[in-house]
Amino acid sequence: MNDNTPDRDSTNNQTQPETLDRYERRRRRREERRTARGTRYGGAWVGGAILILLGIVFLLQNLGSLSLNNWWALFILLPALGAFGAAWRTYQSAGGHLTATARGSLIGGLVLTMITAAFLFDLNWGILAPVLIVLAGIGLLINAFLPG
Repeated sequence: MNDNTPDRDSTNNQTQPETLDRYERRRRRREERRTARGTRYGGAWVGGAILILLGIVFLLQNLGSLSLNNWWALFILLPALGAFGAAWRTYQSAGGHLTATARGSLIGGLVLTMITAAFLFDLNWGILAPVLIVLAGIGLLINAFLPG
């Protein structure tokens, strides 16, 4: 046997602990990322909850219990929920402080929710549009005067 070629036993003994260490480091990094996000299961539960709600709305509409002419407006809620989630994650990562980024995401989610409600319930845009403009102005003032 050649002196440069390691035998099988010494190779397995050396690489096996190194491989386990590598996998253990990956597992720890993955756990740290999940902890930093604030949830162990990721964001999959949000998608599942949205699908369940959409299914219930469609079922009620087909049974005649609910009349939504503009059901497509429910899809505007997806970015609204994303904005609320981003606001919550930013709030948590800032140690419970409402930063400018969290406030911006929160106001964006509120505006999108109001637009969805206007389409779903056929609200008067003549009244809603000025309210949205006022909300945007309040959001800008709050972010300008409160510490970031």
